[in-house]
Amino acid sequence: MTTILRAEARLIDIPVETVRTDAMQSFLKQETLIVRIETSDGLVGTGYSYTIGTGGRAVLAMLREHLLPILPGLDSTRIEAIWQTLAGSTRATQVGAITSLALAAIDTALWDIASLRAGLPLWKLSGGAMEKAPLYDTEGGWLHLTIDELVDNALESQANGWHGVKVKVGKPRIEEDAARIGALRDALGPDVDIMVDANQSLTAARAIQLAHALEPFQVGWLEEPLPADDLSGHARLAASTTIPIAVGESMYSVGHFRNYLEHQAASVIQVDVARVGGITPWLKVAHLAESFNVDVCPHFLMELHVSLVCAIPNGRYVEHIPQLRGVTTTRLEVRDGHAIAPSTPGLGIDWNPDALDALTVA
Repeated sequence: MTTILRAEARLIDIPVETVRTDAMQSFLKQETLIVRIETSDGLVGTGYSYTIGTGGRAVLAMLREHLLPILPGLDSTRIEAIWQTLAGSTRATQVGAITSLALAAIDTALWDIASLRAGLPLWKLSGGAMEKAPLYDTEGGWLHLTIDELVDNALESQANGWHGVKVKVGKPRIEEDAARIGALRDALGPDVDIMVDANQSLTAARAIQLAHALEPFQVGWLEEPLPADDLSGHARLAASTTIPIAVGESMYSVGHFRNYLEHQAASVIQVDVARVGGITPWLKVAHLAESFNVDVCPHFLMELHVSLVCAIPNGRYVEHIPQLRGVTTTRLEVRDGHAIAPSTPGLGIDWNPDALDALTVA
């Protein structure tokens, strides 16, 4: 048995690389929780999760005051057992973001250790379905950008060989959103996917109107049109439009995804490894989606999600939003519009200790 000797956590603030706005908020900074776990066989695993500007210290408190003290002495090879033990100790705060984000930071560190011990990259250890995954770009589609800026950014992505671009919607009038998407389709032609993201800003009635207005532009998906707890509204919307409905970044349990899939309320699953509680539940959601013949296109965290998308047979896209370049020594490898799965054992993220120290706030 290779037991956990010690575990520690810190909070770092990573500045955004570009201004990011959507219909509900601005991306202020990435509050990043880093967990480091040491085992009796000399391995050290690093895991992480994040928030986008608030709540990071609450997650850190959950880790330090409750979850990390449970770990010493546990068998580091029993990842599922550890996840269940930790989750079982937090029944009073589940299901919710603070607990899931804390669990994810620990769980990703344990998978890092497991991959290091096996001498395999994460994508092979967790399935190994494919060596690369198509990319789509979000950085060029923020809500504050003009139509001309959107078009210029999308054409650059197309020239780079990327397979899709995502655009935020949520202007005061549906006609404004439709004009933006129409201009993109005219500029890009039929061969680039255009994803549309409303960031939970709409009512069901308005989402149905927007979907009908966007259908002529062959939209790849309509993402988070309604609040995540409006299951019936999503089901009504999905039944009313030919545009695929995408959900997941604001769901925090496997059960939430099951409900959406059972009610045919989504046809693209965007499970986020940090928000669902780690790699362990992420894989469960991905295989659940596979059983419904539904694609997985995870939200954010491209440096980690490339490995998970490549692990599964129904991984369709990796979202390109660079955020870790200031705290890592290597970058995501991109070739011919695809993200390449890392070849080294572990998560495939090479942290820069000096940069992490410089940005540590707690």
